[in-house]
Amino acid sequence: MNFSDPNLPIVTPDAIPAERFSDPKAAVARLEELYHQATQFLCKAFTEAFAQDGPEVRYRAFYPEIRITTTSFASIDSRLSFGHVSEPGTYATTVTRPDLFHSYLEQQIGLLIENHGVDVQIGPSTTPMPVHFAVATDDNVVVPQEGAAPFTLRDVFDVPDLSTTNDEIVNGYGFQYPDGAGPLAPFTAQRVDYSLARLAHYTATNAEHFQNHVLFTNYQFYVEEFETYARAQLADPNSGYTSFVATGNQEITAHDGEIVMPAKMPQMPTYHLKRENGAGITLVNIGVGPSNAKTATDHIAVLRPHAWLMVGHCAGLRNSQSLGDFVLAHAYLREDHVLDDDLPVWTPIPALAEIQTSLEQAVAQVSGLEGYELKRLMRTGTVATIDNRNWELRDQSGPVQRLSQSRAIGLDMESATIAANGFRFRVPYGTLLCVSDKPLHGELKLPGMATDFYKTQVARHLQIGIRAMEILREMPLERIHSRKLRSFEETAFL
Repeated sequence: MNFSDPNLPIVTPDAIPAERFSDPKAAVARLEELYHQATQFLCKAFTEAFAQDGPEVRYRAFYPEIRITTTSFASIDSRLSFGHVSEPGTYATTVTRPDLFHSYLEQQIGLLIENHGVDVQIGPSTTPMPVHFAVATDDNVVVPQEGAAPFTLRDVFDVPDLSTTNDEIVNGYGFQYPDGAGPLAPFTAQRVDYSLARLAHYTATNAEHFQNHVLFTNYQFYVEEFETYARAQLADPNSGYTSFVATGNQEITAHDGEIVMPAKMPQMPTYHLKRENGAGITLVNIGVGPSNAKTATDHIAVLRPHAWLMVGHCAGLRNSQSLGDFVLAHAYLREDHVLDDDLPVWTPIPALAEIQTSLEQAVAQVSGLEGYELKRLMRTGTVATIDNRNWELRDQSGPVQRLSQSRAIGLDMESATIAANGFRFRVPYGTLLCVSDKPLHGELKLPGMATDFYKTQVARHLQIGIRAMEILREMPLERIHSRKLRSFEETAFL
């Protein structure tokens, strides 16, 4: 039988008609009902299909969607950077994992209803749900590799389609749904599902463990210090932190809980110090290089974190700097090239006041220095990010001239990538680096120097990053999500 026959009967779940809601909690409950119905239908059909010689039908279920129509040009509070559409029209978004995004969806839907005074419509979309993403919700079902099934999978089920899994919305390419509706959220359901699968692969932790405040680092030493800090917090009943999750989804709730490192570590080991409502801190060891930095932020962005910061090491470019000094990035020289196709290098990446002041306050609080005295320890300015770790071995006249012209004070391989992707994905970003070598002044990163440096500086640097996140946690969300990150026509959802 040719299962590609377009006349093949298509079996779908029983239709639940679209319905309007004025209560965001009820709206999210309906999204969860629709999503559960679709995934359970596909999981059941998938299991039954393997018990047959070859199904004679196609199975199809659809993502749920949120839809809103407004006809008014009434002005919205101009201080708000999200929670409203820019002009009258119909807007929609497909939704996946409403259980994971429950609080986010309630908040965003509630703002729409409040700001526009109209109901939202919840119902099935016309976007098929790939079976791979549906069965990912059931630990007992696994999709086999192509050719391992007794039938051709894509003839019976919908599979991931990369032609509709992209970043057209966040890149500002004028995305519209097939019926002409504008985008309501920065990512479609397929794009979110794709990243959730990638996150599990690269970090070896489930998406539900990720917290709203994300620290990126490029050295394992920070991970070890983070675990030490986490255990101390779990020992303090007043800390507010509830558990610590290590690579492999190992979760402990007591300071003396046992964690066994897996024999094979993932590409980006990730750790989570959890707090109620996702208000804790996630640390991702992205390793070295802009490609890793882009990969991590491409996928974490769909979780809509409140902020992400880079706390790693850099080369100090000024003779006045000392090993262990801090570099607070106010601007970025982008020579990493991994985002050139998505965000042209002529795009400015502005410093965000709320992030910058939080980092400066954190340095002051941890170091005990204030005001002008902070300049003894920290310098603000341009951070350059390159894609060649051994740039020092080339003719230095070109690179050094560009670095001097840019007024760069530090150089690394990740920070500008993380900041630029934060700008692209509308995630507040910042960078605080620690000088670990000065290649232009003969102080290379040698083993003996590095060991001494790590022992004295890593703990303090990580404490500053954590303290900055704690300061940001106390800010209202509308303050953190700066209007600097919003373009002419923005999605209503963060």
